[in-house]
Amino acid sequence: MPGRLAGRVALVTGASSGLGRAICLAYAAEGARVCCVDMYESPRNRTNAETGKADHYSNRIAGETTVQEIRRLFGNSIALFIKVDVTKADEVRDAVLECVEAFGRLDIMANNAGVSVEASHPRPLGVHETSESDWDKTMEINAKGVFLGCKYAITQMLKQDLLPGLTDRGWIINTASVQSIVAYHNTPAYTASKGAVAQLTKQVALDYAPHRIHCNAISPGFLRTVMTQNLQNDPASFAEIEKAHPFGGMGRTEDVAKAAVFLASDDASWITGVNLPVDDARVPSLSGDLSRAVRENTCGYRIAAFTDSIGAISTGWSRPFQDNVVCSITGAGHPKVHLAGRIAENL
Repeated sequence: MPGRLAGRVALVTGASSGLGRAICLAYAAEGARVCCVDMYESPRNRTNAETGKADHYSNRIAGETTVQEIRRLFGNSIALFIKVDVTKADEVRDAVLECVEAFGRLDIMANNAGVSVEASHPRPLGVHETSESDWDKTMEINAKGVFLGCKYAITQMLKQDLLPGLTDRGWIINTASVQSIVAYHNTPAYTASKGAVAQLTKQVALDYAPHRIHCNAISPGFLRTVMTQNLQNDPASFAEIEKAHPFGGMGRTEDVAKAAVFLASDDASWITGVNLPVDDARVPSLSGDLSRAVRENTCGYRIAAFTDSIGAISTGWSRPFQDNVVCSITGAGHPKVHLAGRIAENL
């Protein structure tokens, strides 16, 4: 029985390890041919023997590559590896062209490559301690890389013929994060970069809907990958994160990859511009803390506002805001709401 992605060609960045690898395998299992894009073909090592940390994406092992696994499971002719630095426009453009040369077209673009530089530091760093180089590297890979992937994938999708029997021209899936929706402690560059991904996703969806190009994002919660290995190695932090997930622990990449398949399939034919949390209710649990803080009036105001399902303050005032409302959650299990500036009325 043909899979949901039969006949389609996908390009996945960050394909050698973690979530990117899981997405490649899931796409291949559903019948897609897959271009696996990464700076390194071999998978990332979980821990650097010299430092005891999962400290850099160049730290690799000589295990089975993503392409080798796909070919072993699904056949030799449905996958290839393309070495790409997603921050370089010419390399991203050429990767799309190479994919089209190999398989004839490009239908699915999964912009998954990303880094968390903060996760490699011995201790958490706030904004005032974050280096400009950490900020720039994070933004280049996480935000610019997604922009370039969208740019060159859309260029190709706009000029190719539709697949027989389909009315949709293309599917873009960007990997954001739950930190594009709610912040986490001391990850300013990562949180800001993933917020940019979420907003770019909406922009692309709006602008290219008339061309029947879908653009959606997935926002994974904490996953058991190399990116979170240092967190997993810290018993206290790991216990806190495990406890925060209602299903009882950090997620698996395979579960998030299923969402990436759904958003690239006809099952999502009327969906675009969505940032889909795949997070074991991590976002609702945080927004629940914020809702409770508002209801309990922790800041001393009677607040005629309500919080929605992603923890944002919604406009429930009797007339529009005159100044900003700033909300934050401080401390595990100790929510506080901070208001900055004047409000419309003292209610």
